[in-house]
Amino acid sequence: MEDSAPPPTPQAITTANPADRPVYVIGGGPGGLATAYALRAQGIRAVVVEKADGVGASWRRHYDRLHLHTTRRLSALPGLAMPRRFGRWVARDDMVRYLEKYAEVHELETVTGVEVSRVERTPDGTGWLLHATGGRELVGSAVVVATGYNHTPHLPDWPGREKFTGELAHAAAYRSGKEYADRDVLVVGVGNTGAEIAVDLVESGAARVRLSVRTAPHIVRRSTAGWAAQYTAVLVRRLPVRLADRLARPMARLSVPDLSAHGLPRPDSGLYSRVKEGAIPVQDVGLIDAVRKGRVEIVAAVAGFEEGGEIVLADGTRITPDAVVAATGYVRALEGLVGHLGVLDDRGRPVGHGARAPKDTPGLYFTGFTTPISGTLRELAIDAEKIAKAVRRHLR
Repeated sequence: MEDSAPPPTPQAITTANPADRPVYVIGGGPGGLATAYALRAQGIRAVVVEKADGVGASWRRHYDRLHLHTTRRLSALPGLAMPRRFGRWVARDDMVRYLEKYAEVHELETVTGVEVSRVERTPDGTGWLLHATGGRELVGSAVVVATGYNHTPHLPDWPGREKFTGELAHAAAYRSGKEYADRDVLVVGVGNTGAEIAVDLVESGAARVRLSVRTAPHIVRRSTAGWAAQYTAVLVRRLPVRLADRLARPMARLSVPDLSAHGLPRPDSGLYSRVKEGAIPVQDVGLIDAVRKGRVEIVAAVAGFEEGGEIVLADGTRITPDAVVAATGYVRALEGLVGHLGVLDDRGRPVGHGARAPKDTPGLYFTGFTTPISGTLRELAIDAEKIAKAVRRHLR
């Protein structure tokens, strides 16, 4: 159930037995909801605190044509299957409906419209103190941070960016290619988001679509002869990286054509080696055909912007698109929330994940801050149950 009213007053919680305090889950996305359900299944009270007005807020903001790249059956959260009518590749709107239904069916205790800005230990060291909007101070027995991998849009500080007279927007603001019909558009970044936006622009009637690529990605078919790429990823995820790379190479050559002549050479490093570095392969939803037919033109990385709307590319080429869509990723933005606790690495990522709490902060857990090749939703579901068991052990 959703409730926009504040939780019990800090005074009431502070005087309670530490073991009776709730576990606070920060973030009402898939990871937060799954963890709240798993905690409830362990007999532990869990309160989800979400800064937006409803659960699944990040999914509501995604572009219109988005579908999951993972199968419906392997994307469901614990305790509730996704309806068959959603199809094999679940649409964005159906995913939002599923998350709303998930919170309703499991009667999850959610507090919306409240943002947690800082987490710290209670003065007596028996729990966790959360500072939230409206001067709220919430005290819990444990905390699960589930604010999401795609939290804050990252727009590179390109030289001369402020001089650009065309339209410049991060992919987070992109909704549909229809808004760019008959326009010359440059998409920057060839991750899954950039690749799909480029295809959407082509199919929506953009006059010209160029895709700026810094490092050529691994591209895989989402499904081959009915066999989803996710199935292979699940099977090989525990193999040594070098062996997985070796197995992936011939499969890629058989299923994906060589696009070197079009500006997308096969990467030198192995697919799974790149995954370990945080680079997920691009699932093909039309990019291969669009590139082969010249409907999406591959160009070099953006080096900077010049006066008059001109963009300089890394190879010295100058172009003047009408609009730029920057599919340049996100940052986790955890520094203000937990950075003072020494639980982040030099790239701002949690040093502990899932059931493994950081060494010096028992009772503090993180979920959803990795990009597993076997499917984020699948791994969130697995992590949720592991975290719940770890919290139970911690409270004992």
